[in-house]
Amino acid sequence: MATNGKKSKRKKIIIFSVLGIVIVALAIIVLMGSKKEPIISVQVEKVARRTITQVVTATGKIQPEVKVDISPEVSGEIVSLPVKEGYHVKKGDLLMKIKPDVYIAQRNQFAAAVLQAKSTLGKTQPDFQRSEALFKKGLISQSDFDQSRAAYESAKASYAQAQASLDQAEESLRKTTVTAPMDGTVSQLNSELGERVLGTQQFQGTNVMTIADLTRMEAQVDVSENDVILVHIGDTARVAVDAIPDRKVNAVVYEIANTGTTTGAGTQEEVTNFTVKMRVLDKDVPLRPGMSMTADIECQTKDNVLCVPIQSVTTRMPKMEMKEGQGDQQSGQVTTTSTTTTQSLRSRAENKPKEIVFVVENGVAKAVPVKRGISNDSYVELVQGPQEGAQVVSGSYKAINREIEDGSKVSV
Repeated sequence: MATNGKKSKRKKIIIFSVLGIVIVALAIIVLMGSKKEPIISVQVEKVARRTITQVVTATGKIQPEVKVDISPEVSGEIVSLPVKEGYHVKKGDLLMKIKPDVYIAQRNQFAAAVLQAKSTLGKTQPDFQRSEALFKKGLISQSDFDQSRAAYESAKASYAQAQASLDQAEESLRKTTVTAPMDGTVSQLNSELGERVLGTQQFQGTNVMTIADLTRMEAQVDVSENDVILVHIGDTARVAVDAIPDRKVNAVVYEIANTGTTTGAGTQEEVTNFTVKMRVLDKDVPLRPGMSMTADIECQTKDNVLCVPIQSVTTRMPKMEMKEGQGDQQSGQVTTTSTTTTQSLRSRAENKPKEIVFVVENGVAKAVPVKRGISNDSYVELVQGPQEGAQVVSGSYKAINREIEDGSKVSV
């Protein structure tokens, strides 16, 4: 019985010893594995020569290149409106007629005033001529002559004023008839027959309609202040109209605004844009004013330049290194203010984020500083950076922007 108890006790000791050894071995394996540098999976693409085109994309509206807003210069009721929206008109065609009754009455009133002033002038002129002859002979006094001359000058001024009022009344009567100033299409009609409209000669009155030349259309877009410096007169553009999804329209830039338009001034949403106008070259596309569109303006093209995928370029903060003299400062030695300021400015410049790409060599990612050129939606030109044929990391986005550092181990 004692022998069996000793055997059982020895067996338990052996089992627990083996378990202890296994646990210690597993702990060592886990500890060593945790110290092992992780390998990051990436995609790569070679630095290659390509033809690249800088493109500025902006949204806007289709508009006629030439359009005229029609507003009457006299007020009144519309008694004739022979056109409708979409009608094609020729220069000189009747567009509308304002009720002329008031203006006819004014014309007649001033015509009568002209006749009266003319009659008065007809009486005073002979009297003045007679007085002038008598005064030269010394037969009447200076005061009698001056009185006769004043009556004549007053009658002459009254006649001129009455004639001017008549001319103005006739002009107002003529303006009750509004004709087309150009060939075009009634693209917008805002008033109806019988409606009263306001018209003035100094300011724009009621906008009754718009006449547009729909054979000459343009694309108007708002380009940001950062991109407008890239756009030039004569640049070609590809215009995608929302209403025509299966085709892109060709256009050319012919006007760039010199002054920007700012929205949200004084707020965090403040934006300054410049209007860019592009003449549509394709005449067979049924475009209408107000259609929404997106324009890709091709600003600059370079052939046979080194390029990498645009997502390959990222930014990293430079590693902080101990500069010469910092040890002395930390040990308590005092430097001059000018030296400290110079070192501070130099340190700030050196510690700005740098644009880099990661070049893969022998399973290790190496950070290489780059200098950008022009770019499109997919690739960016390298003015400075790795040589042609080098393998740069092109994915994933998470790996490029967060995970990889200089010297990281990677697997393609």
